[in-house]
Amino acid sequence: MKIKTILLFTFIGMLSGFAQNSRLNNANKKYDKYAYIDAIAVYEKVADKGYKSVNLFEKLGNAYYFNGELDKAEKWYRELFALNQAVDPEYYFRYSQALKSVGKYDEADRMLQTFSQKTNDPIGKELLANPDYIQRLSKDSGRYQVENSGTNSKYSDYGSAFYGEDVVFASARDTGGVFQRKHKWTNQYFTKLYTARIAAEGFLDPAVKFSSSIDTRFHESTPVFTKDGNTMYFTRNNYNDGKKGKSSDRIIKLKIYKASLVNGKWDDIKELPFNNNNYSVAHPALSPDEKTLYFSSDMPGTSGASDIYKVAINSDGTYGKPENLGKKINTTGRESFPFVSLKNELYFASDGHLGIGGLDVFKSKMNADGSFSAPENLGSPVNSPKDDFAYIVDTRAQMGYFSSNREGGMGSDDIYKFRELRCDQILKGTITDKESGLPLLNAKVTLFDSNMKEMGSRMTDSNGHYTFETIDCDKRYYVRAENTDYETKEVNVTIPAKSGETVVDIALEKRVIPIEVGTDLAKVLDIEIIYFDLDKWNIRPDAAVDLQKVIAVMKEHPTMIVDIRSHTDSRQTHQYNERLSDRRAKSTLEYMVKNGIERNRLTAKGYGETRLVNGCSDGVPCSEAEHQKNRRSEFIVIKM
Repeated sequence: MKIKTILLFTFIGMLSGFAQNSRLNNANKKYDKYAYIDAIAVYEKVADKGYKSVNLFEKLGNAYYFNGELDKAEKWYRELFALNQAVDPEYYFRYSQALKSVGKYDEADRMLQTFSQKTNDPIGKELLANPDYIQRLSKDSGRYQVENSGTNSKYSDYGSAFYGEDVVFASARDTGGVFQRKHKWTNQYFTKLYTARIAAEGFLDPAVKFSSSIDTRFHESTPVFTKDGNTMYFTRNNYNDGKKGKSSDRIIKLKIYKASLVNGKWDDIKELPFNNNNYSVAHPALSPDEKTLYFSSDMPGTSGASDIYKVAINSDGTYGKPENLGKKINTTGRESFPFVSLKNELYFASDGHLGIGGLDVFKSKMNADGSFSAPENLGSPVNSPKDDFAYIVDTRAQMGYFSSNREGGMGSDDIYKFRELRCDQILKGTITDKESGLPLLNAKVTLFDSNMKEMGSRMTDSNGHYTFETIDCDKRYYVRAENTDYETKEVNVTIPAKSGETVVDIALEKRVIPIEVGTDLAKVLDIEIIYFDLDKWNIRPDAAVDLQKVIAVMKEHPTMIVDIRSHTDSRQTHQYNERLSDRRAKSTLEYMVKNGIERNRLTAKGYGETRLVNGCSDGVPCSEAEHQKNRRSEFIVIKM
């Protein structure tokens, strides 16, 4: 989401209009050079005199938004939307983030939905699937103890990295000197690297400057060090050897540099080969084996304002080609400040996934094939309605640091320390006969995660007991119980965010309903509808739950042949409904084949709106409930 300028000026009389335009032209020049503090001063004077325009309120809101002052941005985005004029869709997104910062979550969600509708952004589907996300994420998870790190100043302090027994971070604090230059974006001094010793309980001792050989006239920030302490990657403005570089639009972008420790001094400073004058490359992070460098960039191919990339570090010191981490991680928003733990967990900041407000910290586990799992919001108290980012953790000590401009800090961005509170959970229970209450021996109990990925299975003992150990806290799971001659049953459970045991007992009913040729298994198994997303035919996790019931019955009757029939209501054209239902039927067949049912035991066809069960045909007014009766899936037994 790039900043766009819309030249829409409203004149308040000729003399006053010329005077205001002169001021605005001056402010626009400052704004275009990212001199937001100076631009804000002029814009607000003009606005206070009653001047209103889309362009003015967009830039006032943006100036605060990109300075991380979302609560102040909310005022001007509110004025922008009060004009009831057309704006770019990105302003719905920014306004939603600003609304969250002042606790207006319902309004923020409406803005997010509108943004999603205008852009087809997947965050709208996330919102529909998680309507209670704010309550869930804002509730203290009990997994973290968060405190001020003790080394913060009234200026911006952020972006820490472990360096032996120290933490190195960026700070805009004023430590004296003849030449002190302020950055017009924030009206703070340019950031330098500082170092602080890690003291008892993770608090940081008073900080001192890290290295004079690294300092320049511009920003240095977000370092990362190799394990031997002899190599550092860090972010700096496009400036090296006394020379500054600018993009084609005359902006000094960010680049990643590499430095080596030579005779106790950081030297041999070189920029990485995939930097570019026309886009930013920033915030480096190393994989545990130090063979991969992660970073944030807005290079061509980026999904939003910034994405997270990775690049191979070759054994000869060269680098591979940067690779975007893909849409599971990156969004149309901002993804930045990556960090990879010793457990190969990727932590990063984002405002493009569902969060509490501003930038939130997310975690994604790296799979064996190098792909990443769906990001998980760390929730409160790590995340807040403001910007939370630059999370680093020592998994061995279960402690770390992150940066935030939340309320109650020393000023601007601050560094907070956290300790992970150990959480051990055991999931156990008893499987019984519902009628007699007696335990069932050798009942199969299978555990699935929230995406219906199988996590493991157990057979019950003579007392009907089962146990799953070392279950993740504060997660949702599905527990499925199966036994011969009993109906398969599945329940969902949310594991508490504190250590202990979670008990899930399941009572199974004996199968009493006869299955014969012509039986619709959907009715036998009480499956009302196999849900698909609008205009889609991929199997959703909630649909998979019901399909597994059909699969279980077919596995118990190995000669059974089933005809899958998919139906729609009449609200679309006849041809469209027939194609869509046919795709859904065939998608259902493929899912069942993938899950162990032989292809020759299944047939599938979509009937569209040709077999309505009521009178809700074209042009007939019907309720939503009446239409839903026609949106059904049937599993007809055609041979036993």
